[in-house]
Amino acid sequence: MGLTVISEPASPAFRPHPSKLFVEVTSRCNMSCAMCPKQAPGGRDHDGDMDESVFTRLAPAFPGVDTLVLNGIGESLLHPGLEHFVELARRDMPAEGWIGFQTNGQLVTPARARSLVRAGVDRVCVSADAVEPGEFNRLRAGGQQDKVEAALRDLHAASGSEGRRVALGIEFVAMRGNVGQLPDLVRWASRHHVEFIIVTHMLPYSKAMASAAAFETSTDAARELFLGWRARASAEGVDMARYPDVFLRFHHSPDDKQVVQWVTRMVDDAWSRGITLHLGRLLGSDPDLLPRVEAAFAEAAELARQLGIDLRLPASVPSSDRRCDFVEGGSAFVSWDGDVHPCYFLWHRYHCYVGGAVKRVAPHAFGSLRERDILDIWNGSPFGAFRGEVVRYEYPFCHNCNAALCGDVREEVVEDCHLGSVPCAACMWCTGIFQCLQ
Repeated sequence: MGLTVISEPASPAFRPHPSKLFVEVTSRCNMSCAMCPKQAPGGRDHDGDMDESVFTRLAPAFPGVDTLVLNGIGESLLHPGLEHFVELARRDMPAEGWIGFQTNGQLVTPARARSLVRAGVDRVCVSADAVEPGEFNRLRAGGQQDKVEAALRDLHAASGSEGRRVALGIEFVAMRGNVGQLPDLVRWASRHHVEFIIVTHMLPYSKAMASAAAFETSTDAARELFLGWRARASAEGVDMARYPDVFLRFHHSPDDKQVVQWVTRMVDDAWSRGITLHLGRLLGSDPDLLPRVEAAFAEAAELARQLGIDLRLPASVPSSDRRCDFVEGGSAFVSWDGDVHPCYFLWHRYHCYVGGAVKRVAPHAFGSLRERDILDIWNGSPFGAFRGEVVRYEYPFCHNCNAALCGDVREEVVEDCHLGSVPCAACMWCTGIFQCLQ
C-alpha cells in the first residue's frame, strides 16, 4: 500500500509555515528622511539591534521560506551581524529562495559589498527619490546622492568579482514634488546597472507631509461613479462642486436646489450599488494631480521598456477590489526585539495622515521570538484567525466614507463599524497604492 501524499493548501496564508519573512535586523538609522515614520509623531521611542538568539528562532521556518527581506524602519547595514544572518538563512532556505534588503546606500563600501555577496545576498534595493542633488538632499536628510551611485557601482563590481549574480534595484517614493523626475531616474538607473525599480506612493506620517501625497483616496469605483454623475450634471448646466457651499443654506435658490438634487441622486445611486462616497474629497480633489502623475508614470514605463528595466508602478487611485499581498502571500514581519506582526501597516507605532484625517496605528503582534519560535506563533490560533478574517475582506474601506475617520478606527482600536476584529479598515496597502521589496 503506497503512502498518501498530502499537499499543502494552495494559499500561502494557510500553509503551516510562512512563505515570506520581513525581518527588521535594526531600527537604528544614519539618516533622517522626511517620509519615514521615525521622524513623525507617535513613532517608536527606542531603537535597537536584533540579537542572534532572536534571529535563530526563525530557523524552523527557513526550509519553507522563498523570500527573506532583512530590513524594517532602520538601516540594515548598521547591524554588524547582517552577513552572518544571511549565511544562517542561506544554509537552510530552498535554493530558489532569495534574500535581500533595502538600504539608503550610504554605508556601502567595496569591502562591504564583497562580504554581502559572499554571504549569499541575492537582491539589494537602494533608496533614490530624485536625480537632482538638491531635491535628493531635501528628501534624504543626511545622505549624499553620489554615495548611492557608489553603492550601486560597488555592489555590481562585487557581483562580478565574486562570480555571483546580485539583482540591483531602486526604490522611488512618489510625491507631488518629485514625481516628474521619475523618467529621468529611469535613465539614470540604466547607467548604474539597475535591473528593477519599485515605485511606491508616500504614506504621510505627519500633517506637514500630507499635502505632498500624489494619490487619490477614494476608490476607483467611487471615482468612476462620481465622474459620471458630474459629467451628466455639467451637461445640464449644474456645477456639483457648489454642493459644500449650498447644502446647509436655509433658503435655496432654484440653482441651489438643482445642485442638491443632483448630489442626492448620485448618493442614492451609489447606495444602491453598495458604493460609499466621501463627498468632500471627491468634490475637492485636485483635477490636475492624476493627469500629471499618470503622464510621468507612462513616460517612465515606456523608457523602462526600451532600456530593459523592470519598473513596478503603483496605482494612483485605490482599487475597490482589495487584496492584501502580505497576508495572501503568507508573510510574517518581525521587529528587531522579536515581536511578530502580520504586515507593514501594523508593524510599528505611528500616525498617518490620509485625505485630511489622522489614523493612530498601533503595532499588532501575535507573540515574541524571545519566548517562542516562529512556527509556534504562525500556527497559533490568534495569528491563523487573523489571516482568515483578513482574506474575507468584509471590513469597510474608511477613506470612501463621509464619517472617515470615525471613532471606530481613528484611535488604536481593533473594531470597526462592521464589528470586525481586524484593524484593517483604514489600511491602503491592499488597494495597490503602496509597494515594497517582496
